[in-house]
Amino acid sequence: MTKLFVRWFKRNFSNPQAIILAVLLLILFTGIWLVGPIIMPLLVAIVIAYLLEWAVTALQSYKVPRGGAVVIVFLGFVTLSLTVLIGIFPLIGKQIETLFSDLPSMAEQMKSMLLKLPEKYPQLVSKEKIETTFQLEILLEQFKGSLGNIVSFSLASFKNIVSVMIYMILVPLLVFFLLKDKEKILNWFLRWLPDERQLSTRVWQEVDGQIGAYARGKVMEIIIVGVASYIAFAFFGLNYALLLAVLVGFSVLVPYIGATIVTIPVALVALIQWGPSETFVYLLVTYLVIQALDGNILVPLLFSEANNLHPVAIIAAVLFFGGIWGFWGVFFAIPLATLVVAVMEALDEAKKEQKLTDELTE
Repeated sequence: MTKLFVRWFKRNFSNPQAIILAVLLLILFTGIWLVGPIIMPLLVAIVIAYLLEWAVTALQSYKVPRGGAVVIVFLGFVTLSLTVLIGIFPLIGKQIETLFSDLPSMAEQMKSMLLKLPEKYPQLVSKEKIETTFQLEILLEQFKGSLGNIVSFSLASFKNIVSVMIYMILVPLLVFFLLKDKEKILNWFLRWLPDERQLSTRVWQEVDGQIGAYARGKVMEIIIVGVASYIAFAFFGLNYALLLAVLVGFSVLVPYIGATIVTIPVALVALIQWGPSETFVYLLVTYLVIQALDGNILVPLLFSEANNLHPVAIIAAVLFFGGIWGFWGVFFAIPLATLVVAVMEALDEAKKEQKLTDELTE
């Protein structure tokens, strides 16, 4: 067993730069895993600064000094954040509160609609079958009982005002200084890395552009899909339009699965509000058109340069990185999967280069 491991190690890590790359990645992932919860404000600020860097670079291309570009982008970021925090979050919170209070009556409405099915289609379904299959009374009581737990959990999760204030104050400050002193911070960091890191640099250069393009494209996709969904829901007068539109927008973070899952609450709310009517059908058709346009036009347009990954690899990356790093793990799941692929390809190239070098030496 030991010989097999030694043989495998020599075959894949005979190049010193491959070892350096592997060690750097190991230190990075282990460090984030161990101290990530402690330095989470810093990590969030790094991600936000990374996302905003493209705007700073774009302004610099128009001959704007970096200092001025940083100030402009930072003020825009703060303005947008305050708009969302003050203007949109309270509305979403109010709709969540309304939804919680309406859930028991919505469950009763759903029960009544299901119990009417035997009257309309007696040959296909019976009242006893529906009650046995769905166990409506039991489900309703469990639902009402769990509602209190959900609300109490939500209230408990917002009790820590200190943590919220830390994020509201520290994260913007960190974002500003990370953008302003980017070169100084990078130079300080690079001082501690090995000199023989050409392979690591090559991997980063290959992945950097894709991660940035993907992150910016994903933010744009969330905004476009969310706004389009809200316009459609508001046009039809759907209850909880803003809340459902936000869910639809963020559902694009999880390819294949997100859109499928979020369709359920949209369809249920529409069905309870209008029943199996024409309005219900029109809304669902509009919603499906938005999803189709997103998948067939918006995604290819925004991510035309992204690496094509197999759906199984994408879902596995979402589950793995989302389980480790939560929201940001899901957000960057595809770029991180691309990083893994790039690392594997770089190690393979390093192995071939080392083999060629050994043959020439002999």
